[in-house]
Amino acid sequence: MKRFDKTAWGLSFLMAALSVVPAFANETKQADDFRGTSWTALASQYENPYVTENPTATLDPQLLGQWWTLFHDTTLDQLIMTALENSRDLMAARSRLNQAREQVGIAKAARLPWINVNGGWMRGEAPDNVVEGLTPDGLKAYPLGIDHKDEGSYAGIDASWEIDVFGKTRAKVRAASDTLQARNAQLYSTWVSLSAEVAMNYITLRTLQEELAVTEAHIKNQKENLALLQVNRKAGLLSALPTDQATYTLRSSEARVPELKKAIADTLNRISVLTGTIPGALNEKLLPPQPLPDIDSRLYNAIPAEVLRQRPDVHAAERAWAAQIARTSAAKAELKPRFSISGLLGFATLTGGLFTSGSTGFAILPQVTFPLFHGGALRKNVRVQKEKEKEMQANYEKTVLQAAGEVRSSMTAIAQDHLRRETLRQGRDAAQDAFHLARNRFSNGLSDYMDVLDAERSYLQLDQNYTVSKGKELTSMISLFKALGGGWQPLAAQEAQEAATASKKGSQKK
Repeated sequence: MKRFDKTAWGLSFLMAALSVVPAFANETKQADDFRGTSWTALASQYENPYVTENPTATLDPQLLGQWWTLFHDTTLDQLIMTALENSRDLMAARSRLNQAREQVGIAKAARLPWINVNGGWMRGEAPDNVVEGLTPDGLKAYPLGIDHKDEGSYAGIDASWEIDVFGKTRAKVRAASDTLQARNAQLYSTWVSLSAEVAMNYITLRTLQEELAVTEAHIKNQKENLALLQVNRKAGLLSALPTDQATYTLRSSEARVPELKKAIADTLNRISVLTGTIPGALNEKLLPPQPLPDIDSRLYNAIPAEVLRQRPDVHAAERAWAAQIARTSAAKAELKPRFSISGLLGFATLTGGLFTSGSTGFAILPQVTFPLFHGGALRKNVRVQKEKEKEMQANYEKTVLQAAGEVRSSMTAIAQDHLRRETLRQGRDAAQDAFHLARNRFSNGLSDYMDVLDAERSYLQLDQNYTVSKGKELTSMISLFKALGGGWQPLAAQEAQEAATASKKGSQKK
């Protein structure tokens, strides 16, 4: 009956403790109610003086999720998918995500009773001068003059459970869960940056190749002009001056070729690193030139509603702030009493027969622990966590401000790059007409060759600048897609495929 009373008292204590939980449910409600701030509307709050609104501009979330398809370039699509599979940065980000996922499981495990199985064997010998009775530590003593040896064994189960009355464990679980969401967003952020970097370097490669082709075309014309001048010089129709002028102009153009080839090789190597392939392995696919896509970037110079909040780095900063709010709640709960229950059920004997009826025993120990004096460490930890909370809030707001700035800068770049491209196109066309006119005038003896050289240099420079401006406009468009956080969908699909594969393997093992 005595044992029953102790057990009933322990269960009553447990039920009383559990009934207290709802009274303190609001202790950690702040983290549950976290919804971020309205800062994500900053990108479109003020007018951009350098961007002319285009009423036909549109960029819906579905299009933003696969923005590279706008280029209609299968090589670019393949490069981005290769980067998704092989990037070491993405592998590291996935590993950090998996670590955070396991941390959530660890935090949840603290909410359950912990049970241990233990057992052992002992052998002891008591000295012959020990007085019979009980020693202060509870061990059995033996009469003087008797040399006694004992052997014993024990086996049992012990359990402990801390009742989460003040929400400390729940706050830790929320912190781990929010950290998991932040890691997931960081994984997406790595992917968004990676896909944008691959696309930018690819456009840079095609721009350099097109500029090289333009330069070589002008070199070919310059060589033909020089050959004609040399024929006329030998015939005594011209002096040496036009031939020398054409020669140094040709050499100046030829000097640009090694510089462009070096830039092309560097860009190829960067693409290889980004896609996780050995440098040189993609040369067969990338070395054959392809024209730059002809896209009106102004059609996508728009901001979808609530787009900044879907940026993975903004979402990661928001979740990191929410996780810190939960850690502050957990630190506050450390100041409150801790309620726990410990129990033991097992067998022990000194004489053999471990599992006989007389060797069984059990114990149950409800316990309350109140932090009385810790040198102020617990309260200081609360202040530390509150300061970290301010730090996370500042980081979040800074991330939103940077995101808004990047979006506005990219939109400005698109608008101005388009104007520059059109201006350069008109200038190139005019320079081409001027070059043909100057050459005809020289052929008819109406001007000297210096006019031809000036017109030719201007034409070459404007033709090269126009080619570069086309690539710059496209990279500015990619920067806008990156600033808006585009490119989540393929990674989500990849993760879904991996999850399905893992589930299939698990079912096969069963």
